[in-house]
Amino acid sequence: MKHPVYHSCVLLVEDVEKSKHFYNVVLGQKIVMDFGENLGFEGGLAIWNKDYALNLIFHENAKKLNVGTNNLEIYFETEDLDDLYERLVKENVTVIHPITEPPWGQRGFRIRDPDGHIVEFGEPMETTVRRLNMQGLSLEEIAKKSMMPMEFIKMALNKQ
Repeated sequence: MKHPVYHSCVLLVEDVEKSKHFYNVVLGQKIVMDFGENLGFEGGLAIWNKDYALNLIFHENAKKLNVGTNNLEIYFETEDLDDLYERLVKENVTVIHPITEPPWGQRGFRIRDPDGHIVEFGEPMETTVRRLNMQGLSLEEIAKKSMMPMEFIKMALNKQ
């Protein structure tokens, strides 16, 4: 038996045009299919009009459903974390937290999209490894802090 293959994630949104603008114009995600009530972006992210989707899936029970927030996070990586953060602040997005560095060293920040979904932006772990190395940490210290295997650390440092 073949196992299913992950394809995409669908966010249910209140206003497709507002969310389309956010993901396409503000975040620069390329639209690959646009059917009006739903659309897909390169990489697998899709947005659907909430009412359209709930009615299609649950029919007469759709009105009984409450679509929540804080139960889903989508994640993007960027080498330009600081520039992206500054640009999004200028776009007046709702910032959950500014750029922070958690214990494993990967810098990142979180915002909300127009429907309140959590959107995280982080530096790639290769960038984290290189930054920690430039800060003077040994390979063993980087491995301990980042929890990345030594093979990954060596590979990331050889890409410089």
